[in-house]
Amino acid sequence: MESAEIARRFLRFFEERGHTVVPSASLIAEDPTLLLVNAGMVPFKPYFLGQQKPPYKRATSVQKVVRTLDIDEVGKTTRHASFFQMLGNFSFGDYFKEQAIPFAWELLTKPESEGGFGFPEDRLWVTVYLDDDEAADIWHRKAGVPLERIQRRDLADNYWHMGVPGPGGPCSEIYYDRGAEYGREGGPIVDENRYLEVWNNVFMQFQLGAVRSKTDFDIAGELPAKSVDTGMGLERMAAILQGVDNIYEIDTTYKILDRAAELTRTRYGRDERADVSLRVVADHVRTGVMLVADGVLPSNEGRGYVLRRILRRAIRNLRLLGAGEERYMHELTAVTVDVMGQQYAELKADAPQIHGVIDAEEGSFLGTLRTGTAIFDVAAEETKRKGQGTLAADQAFQLHDTYGFPIDLTLEMASEQGLQVDEEGFRRLMKEQRDRAKADAASKKTGNADISVFGQILEKAGKVEFLGYDHVTAEAEVVGLLVDGASVAAAGAGTTVEVVLSRTPFYAEGGGQLSDQGLIRTGGAEVEIVDVQSPVAGLVVHRGKVRTGEVRVGETAQAEIDVERRRAISRSHTATHLVHRGFRNALGETAAQAGSENSPGRFRFDFTAAGAVPPSVLRDVEDEVNAVLINDLRVNAFHTSQAEARAMGALALFGEKYGDTVRIVEVGEYSRELCGGTHVASSGQLGLVKVLGEASIGAGVRRVEALVGLDAFRFLARESVLVAQLSEQLKARREELPERVEGIVSRLRSAEKELATLRSAQALAGAGEMAGNARDLHGVSVVTHRAPDGTSPDDLRKLALDVRGRFPSDRAAVVVVAGVPNDRPVVVAAVNEVGRDRGLKAGRLVGVAAKALGGGGGGKDDVAQGGGVRPEAIDEALAAVEQAITQTLT
Repeated sequence: MESAEIARRFLRFFEERGHTVVPSASLIAEDPTLLLVNAGMVPFKPYFLGQQKPPYKRATSVQKVVRTLDIDEVGKTTRHASFFQMLGNFSFGDYFKEQAIPFAWELLTKPESEGGFGFPEDRLWVTVYLDDDEAADIWHRKAGVPLERIQRRDLADNYWHMGVPGPGGPCSEIYYDRGAEYGREGGPIVDENRYLEVWNNVFMQFQLGAVRSKTDFDIAGELPAKSVDTGMGLERMAAILQGVDNIYEIDTTYKILDRAAELTRTRYGRDERADVSLRVVADHVRTGVMLVADGVLPSNEGRGYVLRRILRRAIRNLRLLGAGEERYMHELTAVTVDVMGQQYAELKADAPQIHGVIDAEEGSFLGTLRTGTAIFDVAAEETKRKGQGTLAADQAFQLHDTYGFPIDLTLEMASEQGLQVDEEGFRRLMKEQRDRAKADAASKKTGNADISVFGQILEKAGKVEFLGYDHVTAEAEVVGLLVDGASVAAAGAGTTVEVVLSRTPFYAEGGGQLSDQGLIRTGGAEVEIVDVQSPVAGLVVHRGKVRTGEVRVGETAQAEIDVERRRAISRSHTATHLVHRGFRNALGETAAQAGSENSPGRFRFDFTAAGAVPPSVLRDVEDEVNAVLINDLRVNAFHTSQAEARAMGALALFGEKYGDTVRIVEVGEYSRELCGGTHVASSGQLGLVKVLGEASIGAGVRRVEALVGLDAFRFLARESVLVAQLSEQLKARREELPERVEGIVSRLRSAEKELATLRSAQALAGAGEMAGNARDLHGVSVVTHRAPDGTSPDDLRKLALDVRGRFPSDRAAVVVVAGVPNDRPVVVAAVNEVGRDRGLKAGRLVGVAAKALGGGGGGKDDVAQGGGVRPEAIDEALAAVEQAITQTLT
């Protein structure tokens, strides 16, 4: 039975029993305590906690899940995977154990011809929590499971929670006996390799407070209603029903693994080390594709780092399989899109964008591997030479922070050389860096309030009606007030407050558009609004300060937005749509939007692209967009079904998930996009769009920044004044300026070359004297020299080689020269053949010096170069080299 059919049967079974089929949520978790969805119940967490009222009593889904806690075990065993799909049925205060258990038993044991999975009853075992007599009785009484096949287990095995504060409760698991050839008899408490878990029924009863570990947590109280959360791993079920040994051999994953083996000319099952790498590649490529499809982009923070780490582990394992510099990720991505596209049609529609992101990350990482591996080898060699078994935290951090080398690769490569890494120290340095640079995005969304407070307001007052498409003012009722995250009845002057109205013209930040600002007035108060957010769907929260009087819940209020700000932001948002269409026309449909920010008078637009966009393309796009403005096309917005929108060719934000009904914004026949933001009435209202430039913000993603309206005009006016000033200074007409400036730059470069020649000659002039003044260290001529500041790295290298060449061929010689070309120190080491025969290596000596300079470096045994960030430590670095030479020779 194919994986897609298993999913269809599961959903159909529960739909026939009154469950609403809910599509998989994005892997990007809305829960601020999670980076990624790590369980099938995560999208339903607010319903279990009573924070939001569920729109249905029963639900069923096939949820995409990513877990990376055991990522180091992926491939080493055939049980672990980073991506999987969780089949689940859920009850929100409707049914409990009495119905959940019979549902599970019926679906598992019903014949395949009748829509079930056809498991023999005598091969199924169940476990229950230690004191869950109720569940044990239902299994025996209603399902007919013999008592000897019902086993009891403790917190470690039969109690479920998310690993963070939230819902939890005892669970009951169903196991399938694969037979004597897989292990010992005696049920799952004896052998979980033979008895394979296929379904977990969690009976949600409690709200957990602090969660310290799987078995150490606090129960804060009972949930508002007893509920059911079940989970059946689709991949594990497929392994059983397809008659294969493990999840890597099922219909979806094995096709990726098999293609990886074919590309690297290996065969699965012949060599255990190769098998591990093939499993890592198969799992990680699949995970990477699903993450990118949901809008995650590689980065060094948060979920972007999870994706980067997964993709780079796949690429490195391809190299271990012999891929070398060959780039195979594109082909493996194509296979993944094909096999997973049977369940997720959006993968095929978004394939060009997915390829663009993954291809770019592969190219970037192959370069990183070359550089990082060389630097790691120097650090590892130095660590071993010192007789130490642990790579220092600062070296691991430098590899990660300066050279983009992931810590997990450092750990793996260190292990391969018999070394450990000061991982605790590395984590500390990473935390210090994050604490300095990382803002907490979740706090911006929810402020100081627990999300349940917003849920209570939403349930009591209902959804907030948004009037901002057609109105800039509105009369409404104050239905909620929060101060410091707590609901209050009133708030006085000077208080920072969050206001919820029954309806509002204020646009809440979203879809790349910044929020409105303005005023809310009641009979006796005025509140200045500076930010508007939607912490839960259907609720709009206005944040600001009470300027005068006292605002109270239940009062009638007059809401008024800052019209000029709204108009400026709307111009930016419409301009973003036009620029998006322009880049698609110029670069093809792979130039998909990957983010944006629309602020007053300016906007930025992120899109997927394999490389830099030529200036000529930027000019063409700008011209095309401004032509649309001159034509003054009408901007129209309307709602339709998602299917109809796709049929119309409406563009959707890459990775964004939409409901069944969507809003389309179209600019004439030029642009058509799914969008919930505010826009101008016609393209001519934008006035002017000026593209400032573009740059890379990550692998496969470019960012364009532009000005619109008066801001664009003012920018061009300033540019015109600047050109006029240059024309006056250079005594040239405007059209002659490029040629005149080019001539000045050419003469300046010629002068710089002459100056460099003089400096080089000056530096080399002292080579003979330096060789004559060499120190003798245990029979080796040693020259350590600090060159004058400003000496180029190339001249430092020439000087080191020149001095080395002045020693007799039978005399061991080492030359180390350091200088500060441009604020940062550079060191070059050169060792002749006799010196190398005595164990002296230029790469090792440069590594010693570079460490003292706060940097790194490496090279061949005869000549090597490195650098750092501490020019004041050059003398210390040269002394360290002499000490290293003495240690080597003695």
